[in-house]
Amino acid sequence: MSRHRKTIKMGAFMLSALVLTACSSGKQSKGTGNEGTNAGAKDGDGTLEVLVGEDYMEYAQKVADEFEKESGIKVNLTEKDMMETLEALPLDGPADLGPDVMLSPYDRIGGLGQQGHLAPVELPDDDRYDETDRRQVSVEDETYGAPFVIESLVLYYNKDLLDAPPETFEDLEKLAEDEKYQFEGETGKSTAFLANWVDFYHTYGLLSGFGGYVFGDKGEDTSDIGLNTPESVEGIAYATEWFQDRWPEGMLDTTSAGDFMDDQFIEGKAAAIINGPWGASNYASKDVNYGVTTVPVLPNGEEYKPFAGGKGWIISSYAKNMGAAQQWLDFVTNEENSMLVFEEYTKEIPANQQARQKIASSNEDELAEAVIGQYDNAVPMPNIPEMAEVWTGAETMMYDAGSGKKTPQQSADEAVKIIKENIEQKY
Repeated sequence: MSRHRKTIKMGAFMLSALVLTACSSGKQSKGTGNEGTNAGAKDGDGTLEVLVGEDYMEYAQKVADEFEKESGIKVNLTEKDMMETLEALPLDGPADLGPDVMLSPYDRIGGLGQQGHLAPVELPDDDRYDETDRRQVSVEDETYGAPFVIESLVLYYNKDLLDAPPETFEDLEKLAEDEKYQFEGETGKSTAFLANWVDFYHTYGLLSGFGGYVFGDKGEDTSDIGLNTPESVEGIAYATEWFQDRWPEGMLDTTSAGDFMDDQFIEGKAAAIINGPWGASNYASKDVNYGVTTVPVLPNGEEYKPFAGGKGWIISSYAKNMGAAQQWLDFVTNEENSMLVFEEYTKEIPANQQARQKIASSNEDELAEAVIGQYDNAVPMPNIPEMAEVWTGAETMMYDAGSGKKTPQQSADEAVKIIKENIEQKY
C-alpha cells in the first residue's frame, strides 16, 4: 500500500469517527475561540501560531522570516505531524491548544469545515487558482482553505525497454503481447504494463475516464453514487480483462499488488506502470532509467482521470488571530513562495497557477511536467465525511470482479450497497 493511500485511509477513518461528536454542535461551533484580543489582527498586530510537519519546517521558517519582515506579525512555528494535528483539532482547538494555521490533505478540508473546526477563507482574485483548485478546498459553496501543492497518478516507463512512452491503452495491450515480458511460472501472463487496480485510489482514474464517479453534484450529493453506472461497470470490465487474461496472480493481491508492481518495474520486467510522484525516489535509488508522462488514452478515447490530490493551508476556527492567518495564506501561496517549495525544498508541485505554468514550460523536470499535465484531467476527491465509507465499500470491488467471484456489475452493485447502507447508518 502506498504512503499516499495510508494517509487517506487513516484520515478518512479518523474523520468518520469524529462525525458523531462534531455534528451535535455543527456549524454553531464555527468561530468558537475567536473572541481573543487578536481576532481581527492587522499588519504588525499580535502573533501567529503556525504548525507544520518535519518535512516542511525549513521551508516554513524561510517563509515565516520574510512574512515577519513584510507584515510585522510574529510567527511562532511548531513542528508536529500533520495528521496528528488534524485529529487533535476538535479537542485542542476549544481548549486553546491548537495552532492558528496548519496544512491538511484536500480530502480532509471539507469535512472539518462542515463540522465547524475550520474558518472560512477568501482566495485572492489574481488567477492563482482555477476551478479545480477551488473545488479542492470548498464544500457547500464555502471555501475552507488555500490550495498549496498538487499531486496525481502518472505513467512511469523504462527507457531501456521503450524508445517512446505508450500513448494509448491499445499500445499497452500490444506491449503485453511481447513474449519478453512473459511472467515466469504463469503461462500467458505478462508484466509489460502494470497498475495497482485492486486499490480503489489507483483504479478511480479508469472508472472516471469511462464516465463513472463517486458522488454526484461535484462530489457532494451522497444520494447519487456513480460507481455502478453502465459507464463505471464498463471500466471495471476492462480492468477485469487485464486481471484474467494478461496479469499474473500477484496483481490481484489486495495487500501486496503495489509492491509486486514496483518490484517488477525495478527489476526491468515491467516496461510501464501507473503510480504517483511518491514512487520516483524509490525508482531513482534503484537506478531505474525511467521516464514519466501522462497516463495513455483509454480505449474509449477519453483521458485517464485519477483523483486530484495534494494539500492546502487551513485556518482553525478557534484561531485568535484571524487577520494574520488570512495574510499568511495569501503570502505562503503566492508565486514566489510556491516556486520556493518546489525548487529548494520538497519538490512538490505548487497549486499556484503562475508557478505551475513556469515549471511546466521550463522543460527541466519530466516528473513535474507529467503531474501537471495529468492534474489537468484529474478529479477532485470528494472532501466530505461520507467519503470514508467509499474506501470501505469499494475496497474489494476490483478484486471481486478480477478474480471472477462476481461479475463486474455484481461487484459494483455490492460496493454501492455497502456504501449506501453505511452512510444511512452513520450520517
